[in-house]
Amino acid sequence: MSTKNTSRFMPLIIAISVVAGILIGTFYARHFAGNKLGIINSSSNKLNALLRVIDDQYVDTVNMTDLVEKAMPQILAELDPHSTYIPAQKLEEVNSELEGSFSGIGIQFTIQEDTIHVNSVIPGGPSEKVGLMAGDRIVMVNDSLFAGKGLTNEKAMRNLKGPKGSQVKLGVKRATEKELLDFTITRGDIPQNTIDAAYMLDDDYGYIQISKFGRTTHVELLNAIAQLSHEKCKGLIIDLRDNPGGWVNDAQSIADIFLDKGTLCYLQYKNGERYYYRTKDGKVEMQLVILVNENSASSSEILTGALRDRANATVVGKKTYGKGIVQSVVPLSDGSGMQITVAQYYTPNGYAVHKQGITPDVEVDGDNGMYELGDLTDAQLAKALEVMQEKLAETK
Repeated sequence: MSTKNTSRFMPLIIAISVVAGILIGTFYARHFAGNKLGIINSSSNKLNALLRVIDDQYVDTVNMTDLVEKAMPQILAELDPHSTYIPAQKLEEVNSELEGSFSGIGIQFTIQEDTIHVNSVIPGGPSEKVGLMAGDRIVMVNDSLFAGKGLTNEKAMRNLKGPKGSQVKLGVKRATEKELLDFTITRGDIPQNTIDAAYMLDDDYGYIQISKFGRTTHVELLNAIAQLSHEKCKGLIIDLRDNPGGWVNDAQSIADIFLDKGTLCYLQYKNGERYYYRTKDGKVEMQLVILVNENSASSSEILTGALRDRANATVVGKKTYGKGIVQSVVPLSDGSGMQITVAQYYTPNGYAVHKQGITPDVEVDGDNGMYELGDLTDAQLAKALEVMQEKLAETK
């Protein structure tokens, strides 16, 4: 097709995108939200009419399947960065990933300036074995540029994860090297420890760093608290900085340790329906300070909000990421699907986490490392310890 004809073709793509968006929305409302279908028939008729006109009268030959495939991602991208279109050939892979049958490369990362930044390399994981390092920036995946506007955590994870034993090739920019570094990593099982540190900061106050949430976090945390309690811990700093979250049930099991019966959070759907996550009868009564930053997201934000609302925890650090949503993978008739946002999380007091994040009670930049207390040079942790000392002083 010529460049001139391609330009003439653009209005038709836009028209199909708009109409298809209406159709998707009404389809989803019918099957998943229980809304009435006041517009579905007219929208469907308009879409069919538009497709017929293009097929019958448009001057060039048009691949209608191609047209719709190109329009769908653009429509969903207008909703939020986390709603995506999944082509048929990738839907099975995504479903397998959600079921936990896929392996990874063993890194923790964040998206900064439209680039994957490696925050840490998991000891014993595939990336450590080939020499990937914290601070590296991943800019190529399988010989294709993998940076720029539109790069999301979900997109990165879908490309970095894969079946155990499969390989992924990465192009990495390292600050100490002039040339791009190439790594071929064989995906494998990732060590499941989720608590990176647990120790006493001094004679009275304990510190626990939870890097992510997983099925083992509850047991790991109980063991860490038991260890610190044996050392006469009176107050606990829980570090959720750079914690991207995980399954809500895992955050719920952590909250169960500290909170008595009540609400952890609730989901609210478009039709107003709510689903409540409940906590049980927590046995650990301890002064809490929660450390967060701009990379604390999802379930880590939910846990932070619940502990602040219900356990009088003080939040220290920087404003969190602001991802408080639930997504469903909706299959379509041709084998493709949509990963679409269906609900938002709210804290027990009714605060919507999504897009807003959680603003700390005590904000500390932490980037310059100038704030010091004793031997601590971590500005945010030092401030958290000071806040803990003040909290315990008030209870005496």
